[in-house]
Amino acid sequence: MTILQIEIEDSRPVEAHCDDSFLHVSLADGRSVSTPLWWYPRLLKASESERNTIEFMPMGIHWPEIDEDISIASMLRGQRAPGAIPPAAN
Repeated sequence: MTILQIEIEDSRPVEAHCDDSFLHVSLADGRSVSTPLWWYPRLLKASESERNTIEFMPMGIHWPEIDEDISIASMLRGQRAPGAIPPAAN
């Protein structure tokens, strides 16, 4: 097994959910990562039902009802989706 294979297997998503503000993902190696929903405009605009219809892929998460894919690597890098606009400061 190569280092790349180990890293991919370790960062495989095993659980995910969205609350009103964040996407929360648990990884196979025990880590958890949370990112703001505003990073993903399609996910932010989705209904609660659409957000909770999730399919796991070896390297990310897929939301079939809104055709959204988010890779674990992009979450760990802090990479936002194109067009993501921060909410206005209160």
